[in-house]
Amino acid sequence: MSYKTILSFISREAAIETTLAPAITMTRREDAHLELSCLGIDHTQTGYFYAGAPAMVYQETLERAQKEAEALEEKVRARMSREDVRWSVDSSVAQLGGIAALTGLRARFADLVVQPRPYGDEHTPEDEAIIESALFEGETPVLVVPNSGLPADRPRRVVVAWNQSSEALSAVRKALPILREAEIVNVAIIDPPSHGPERSDPGGMLTQMLSRHGVRAEVSVLARTMPRISDVLLRHVSDQSADMLVMGAYGHSRFREAIMGGATRDMLEQTEVPLFMAH
Repeated sequence: MSYKTILSFISREAAIETTLAPAITMTRREDAHLELSCLGIDHTQTGYFYAGAPAMVYQETLERAQKEAEALEEKVRARMSREDVRWSVDSSVAQLGGIAALTGLRARFADLVVQPRPYGDEHTPEDEAIIESALFEGETPVLVVPNSGLPADRPRRVVVAWNQSSEALSAVRKALPILREAEIVNVAIIDPPSHGPERSDPGGMLTQMLSRHGVRAEVSVLARTMPRISDVLLRHVSDQSADMLVMGAYGHSRFREAIMGGATRDMLEQTEVPLFMAH
């Protein structure tokens, strides 16, 4: 298994380079085909216009979004014309509330989605929506790249956040092409339950599975010495000098994490290393 179709979405001009640079790097590494989707986002919210206005407003905002998408596509074509990887680009329009259906459908037929980190002053609501729709509607792994970008070399040291969940196992399976090429994979387990199925050998079954795939893996059992799981993981990633973190995404519902927070949202906000996620 390898990543032969890599997909990235671009929804504004300011994100062209931060999106393209890591996507091109990953495409070159995998000798893959890079698909680029330029999105014109109509931010109109239905139900807030005076009688008779919606048809005119919808037409105007859709035309504006279409022009923005076409302008993005033109700029992306100009940027990609200098690259030596296989690529294609198209443009489409969606309302903010309809991003999930559009991007989820596109992501479904890709092996990996590569996107910049979705939080920060320069980012917009659709950045988070694109990543979530790829994970949920597309059922596709997402590589989230921090502001520092994606190193040219393949990751040598990778940390896997393991909590026995189906989301974590899905992430491990989909990250196998990366894990097989790493020098060492560190399986991090935070406060394993004393009565769980792996109580006598935390991470043992996972490392056995990984070893049969040619992955060199070791286990670190960590105490939860900080209030948030994400803080413990980030400190461990730093201690290990890791080049990437692999983890399951949204073990709780997206609504709960949006309101109350959670490890996925915290990591998306704070990670300084590439973050490979799957649901």
